[in-house]
Amino acid sequence: MLMLGLAAFTAGSLVPAAALAQAGPAETPQGAIVIPDDVQIFGKNDPNHRRATAVVNGDIITGTDVEQRLALILAANQGKIGPEEMQRLRLQVLRNLIDETLQIQEAKAQDLKVTDDEVDSTYERVAQQNFRQEATALDTYLGKVGSSAGSLKRQIRGELAWQAVLRRNVQPFVNVSETEVREVMDRLKAAKGTEEYRLGEIFLSATSETRAQVSENAQQIMEQLKKGGSFVAYARQYSQASTAAVGGDLGWIRLAQLPSELAGAAQGLGAGQLVGPVETSGGFSILYLIDKRQVLTADPRDAVLSLKQISIEFPAGTTEATATKRAAEFAAAMKSARGCGAVDAVAQGIGAQVVANDQVRARDLPGPLQDALLALSLGETSPPFGSIAEGVRVLMLCGRDDPQVATGPSFEQMMAQMEDDRVNKRAQAYLRDLRRDAVIEYN
Repeated sequence: MLMLGLAAFTAGSLVPAAALAQAGPAETPQGAIVIPDDVQIFGKNDPNHRRATAVVNGDIITGTDVEQRLALILAANQGKIGPEEMQRLRLQVLRNLIDETLQIQEAKAQDLKVTDDEVDSTYERVAQQNFRQEATALDTYLGKVGSSAGSLKRQIRGELAWQAVLRRNVQPFVNVSETEVREVMDRLKAAKGTEEYRLGEIFLSATSETRAQVSENAQQIMEQLKKGGSFVAYARQYSQASTAAVGGDLGWIRLAQLPSELAGAAQGLGAGQLVGPVETSGGFSILYLIDKRQVLTADPRDAVLSLKQISIEFPAGTTEATATKRAAEFAAAMKSARGCGAVDAVAQGIGAQVVANDQVRARDLPGPLQDALLALSLGETSPPFGSIAEGVRVLMLCGRDDPQVATGPSFEQMMAQMEDDRVNKRAQAYLRDLRRDAVIEYN
């Protein structure tokens, strides 16, 4: 059990012990837990000394397990984590490994097997989808950053085991009626044209007694995110909401669905911006705006563009004056090109390179380029962009497939989404029970 320092308790914040003797559990902030006003800690409470390994119901979590899992997070954050944050992160990794161990143990207790072939297949898919490389290349990369294939495969095994447990013990008992789904879809249609926000959230729960410490922790996480830390990685490791497993992604929601404090904070955000920590009744939240759209309204950014990129490079040692003159000549030549059919010949005449791609989503382009390209007519080019080191390039619009009017989720998709939400809430309660009954020894 983690002992709290004396400073964590403020005068008048707890009910006196004498009063607790006459009060029922429901009448006290801590229920049946009795904490006197004059707390005295016996023994040294050193927050900088924490044991890094554990034995969970007989299964060992080693220091190597912790360090290799930590290395994955450091790689995702490009190593931009300070010493104090590193210690907190190491402790969170240990807690995550304990949860993972409990999930694997529960699957075994339920005689639910996760085969090596299943783990290897998922590992290969992760390599291709998340790292865009083959499994053998991912093995090499993980070793290079201080982790290992075994560490990532253990995490995969834990996720597969927990999914198997939920499929047997939770999902069959979750029901969403057709009436509930229709009510939600009717509300969605009524909201057509209003704004929806796709938000990420890192939520840290707090009580009146822990408010100051949690607020400080939230502020430190915010500072790390501003320095370039991965929001998804921090959400997975720190957030205490059910969305932690998906990197804090709340999906598409309307601000009216959020507590008023969070709705007000998110109102003025632009895509890619952060806000927080925002205090709510249950703790503190950090919000990240992933994207914004209008309900059941076609978004021009979902247009699929056919583009040609025309570029020139500068020889090493090119001066700024020479590069500026060359860029101006390049821009003038591009304006003289009459559409995508003629641009290749013009490019060849000035020594430029041409690359074509007819499956570019406007949404996937940097913000300034999105606006510039969506305003073009066929055969027109974007303003030149680049640098002396990377060269100068323009994009010519050769075609555009506009998105169809959005119809929103189907009945089946909406039902699946509502079922998933209820499964996640029950899964959190299930895991709390496993933690409560676990025998854990720290080494």
